[in-house]
Amino acid sequence: MAKKQVLVACGAGIATSTVVNGAIEEMAKDNNLDVDLVQIKISEVGGYEDTADLLVTTAMTQKDYPFPVINARSFLTGIGTEETKKEILQELQK
Repeated sequence: MAKKQVLVACGAGIATSTVVNGAIEEMAKDNNLDVDLVQIKISEVGGYEDTADLLVTTAMTQKDYPFPVINARSFLTGIGTEETKKEILQELQK
């Protein structure tokens, strides 16, 4: 399976994306998946449209991208985190 570039974005690219980034890193390791995690601000996503395979974000986005976008706000609330993790894992295993 080819290495997947996963964008992990939040408003500032610092706080919440760090939490999500860590969770994805752990999932990838546990499932022997080769991922390239790129932690960015939501405003920087456009610069990765040609290379990214997945966007996982805690920020709001109205734009359509050529790759799947997963809403990870559950990581902020703690409600539904396991479902979000399953959704991310399913995309990484495609």
